[in-house]
Amino acid sequence: MAYRMAFAGFRHGHIVELYDLARKRGDVQVVAAAEEHAPTREQYAAKGAIQFTHTSYDELFRNVDFDILAVGDYYGRRGELLIRGLDAGKHVIADKPICTRVTEIERIAELARTRKLQVGCQLTMRDAGNYRTLRQVVRSGRIGQPQTITFLGQHPLMRNSRAAWYFESPGHHGGTINDIAIHGVDAIPWITGRRIASIVAARVWNGGLTNPSWFGVGAQLMLKLDNGGGAMGDVSYLAPDSCGYRVNTYWRFTIHGSEGQAETASGQKAVTVYTNAGGDAEQVPAGPDATGAHFAGFLAEIGGQREGLELSTAEVLAASRLAVLAQKCADENLRDVEC
Repeated sequence: MAYRMAFAGFRHGHIVELYDLARKRGDVQVVAAAEEHAPTREQYAAKGAIQFTHTSYDELFRNVDFDILAVGDYYGRRGELLIRGLDAGKHVIADKPICTRVTEIERIAELARTRKLQVGCQLTMRDAGNYRTLRQVVRSGRIGQPQTITFLGQHPLMRNSRAAWYFESPGHHGGTINDIAIHGVDAIPWITGRRIASIVAARVWNGGLTNPSWFGVGAQLMLKLDNGGGAMGDVSYLAPDSCGYRVNTYWRFTIHGSEGQAETASGQKAVTVYTNAGGDAEQVPAGPDATGAHFAGFLAEIGGQREGLELSTAEVLAASRLAVLAQKCADENLRDVEC
């Protein structure tokens, strides 16, 4: 029997990828798609991309029988919708970030635990062949124990084409670290096997944007690993718009270990490896992409699988909690906060 899946919100384009994945699977039936924001409905309806069934989330919850709730509304509203879904006994999945407040992630985790429900997230970096190969290289021990990690997830702001709600209020967006760094803080333990033990420092700043003046264009953070190593990340919206996402600082990971270094970035077809055994760089070809692996892991966990998951509820909750906590550290100037 197929899982019945309902969608609430399409305010960010990433959710369309999940909608398309769900419609292609034989074990999932999309039974509803709701969007309360009329311009968003009209935009997608004009393209024929989404078959909308409801204009009200209340109506969806009242009238549709479903097993999984997928949420793609603006960031600041996702937490309340996921909590509502869990409270109604539904498994839930969302685009990243899944929420914007520490209180929300704590409530989501509590409901998932007590109701024995699963939580998914579109952490698609795990699907990319070069990052999967980077994980294999690091986990094989070729570069020794990871000691320093630099991750760069610099984005273009693209103010004229980015969703308007980003800039309407701080509560809608919820912060640039939470917005972007969640990919990095999820990837670090997944790639290296090391847990992030604490947030040493985090900072956001305006970076010269005049309207709105509160938006955090610049965003950086420093983390401590459980083996005493460290990670530094820059997830600023400062990449040139003219380059789009083609800059070499778009999701670039450089991992230094006790015996060498490994590095790759978005779109690259190889992982560059240096080791103490030789001076020349080795180009390890990237393996194939595993498109939709994060979604497959979510469905497998709903079906009872507990080992060998591509992405688990525990990992989603851990990355989400760390991201909102790092944002809180930046907003409140907190230091050395244990995770």
